[in-house]
Parts: sequence; structure tokens; C-alpha cells
Amino acid sequence: MTHHHQHDHEIQSTLSFDEKMIKLLEHWIKHNSDHAETYRDWAQKAKEKNMHKASSLLEDAAEMTLMISKKFEEAAALIVKE
Repeated sequence: MTHHHQHDHEIQSTLSFDEKMIKLLEHWIKHNSDHAETYRDWAQKAKEKNMHKASSLLEDAAEMTLMISKKFEEAAALIVKE
């Protein structure tokens, strides 16, 4: 399976540092959400094939990915406050 998505993490230089950080964090949150959804889809498929341990690990990976996004959300909230 080929994994294609753009990883252009350079944001226009006309934005302030804070704006760049917010945009990057928003991008990473969306990116992680997309990945977590894919992990869960494959966890379900693995479960249907009686691959219960693999399914459980993929579910764990999805949860861990969303936990990372929570950190990004917290970082963004701090940037907005400062």
C-alpha cells in the first residue's frame, strides 16, 4: 500500500511565528485524525479475520495518535493565550 500525502511543512514567510505554529499544529491534528481513522478501520478488518491481538494494537495506536493531537491542541491553546 502506497502512502501519499503532501508534507510541505513550510508555511508562507508572511505569517508571524505564532501564526505558523498554529497552522502547523492544526495541520498535524488533522493529519493525526486521518491516520487514527485508518488505524481503526484496519483494526476492525483485523478483528473480522480473528487477528484480535493485532486489532487491539491498532486500536491502541489510534488512541495514542489522538493523545498526541491533544498535546498539539494544548500547545495551540497556549500560543493563543501568550
